[in-house]
Amino acid sequence: MQLKLICVAKKSENVYSELCNEYWKRLQNYGVKCELKVLENKAVTQNINHNKESENGLIIKELGANDFVVALDETGQQLHSIAFANMLQTTMNKTSKITFVIGGAYGLNEETRKRANAVISLSALTFPHQMVRLILAEQLYRAFSILRNEKYHH
Repeated sequence: MQLKLICVAKKSENVYSELCNEYWKRLQNYGVKCELKVLENKAVTQNINHNKESENGLIIKELGANDFVVALDETGQQLHSIAFANMLQTTMNKTSKITFVIGGAYGLNEETRKRANAVISLSALTFPHQMVRLILAEQLYRAFSILRNEKYHH
């Protein structure tokens, strides 16, 4: 199984990155190969639509034609952890590569959302970008522990 996370952000290392790396390492115990691709939008302007369009171009270049894409977006479906685990299992039954996409500060544009096979929201709350990565990494680890009936979830 291969999981890829594509996100638009400034490249920086901090405590969130260290914690994300811990969950990525834990996922390797389940035979999961994890890849993080941080894309920096160097064409940022005051125009939000322009920013989203340029970010979309960066994201689309990273997507394979056969990638199962899960977009993280505030308008997406909210799932509890067990439903998220079940969604992953259903998807893994169809493909061996799942790509998660996190847009920039103003979210994803419509083309990116349309390219996605699923659009989910981690919460109705707004989080800093680095924290979203951490929450997703933890939920992926939690999902695999749920699928294996391990004690981590409860």
